[in-house]
Amino acid sequence: MNSHEIFSTVDPAVVSEILDWFRDNDRDVYKTIVSTLATNRKLRPVFVQKKSLPEQYAWIQKTLQIRACDEVGIQLLQSYLMSAQQSMLGMFCDGMGIKHDGKGAVEGTLPKELDAAKLDETVEKLADVFDPKIFAIYLHCFNMQVAGGYPKLTEKLASDDRLKLA
Repeated sequence: MNSHEIFSTVDPAVVSEILDWFRDNDRDVYKTIVSTLATNRKLRPVFVQKKSLPEQYAWIQKTLQIRACDEVGIQLLQSYLMSAQQSMLGMFCDGMGIKHDGKGAVEGTLPKELDAAKLDETVEKLADVFDPKIFAIYLHCFNMQVAGGYPKLTEKLASDDRLKLA
């Protein structure tokens, strides 16, 4: 699943939560996202900035659903996860036995495949601790880190109703 597919599927309330986080914690990233997306759509950023906040969020989500905006979308998601969800990333890496920096950034290379038992156990634990939709976004982003994704994780995302984006 690519980022435009994530933004096409995910609940708009989750996108609002992510954008609210940036507006509250890193306004420069929010402004850069608006500016970059507006420029990609051949618009001036002021066109978006003059909209009400709910209209800005709706426009951003709609724009991130376009395949041409995949790179901006994945950067937005990765930046949010690495900044706002460090404990989730760290706990996932710990559960999977993946070395990381304590903040969820993987040290070294990613494993070639994931252990199914560890994956099941880790998903069970974290789906109850964190917002399942945010956790699902993380799992989709993690799955994008290897070409073709991890088959066991792809299967888990498809079969576990708690990990549905919508």
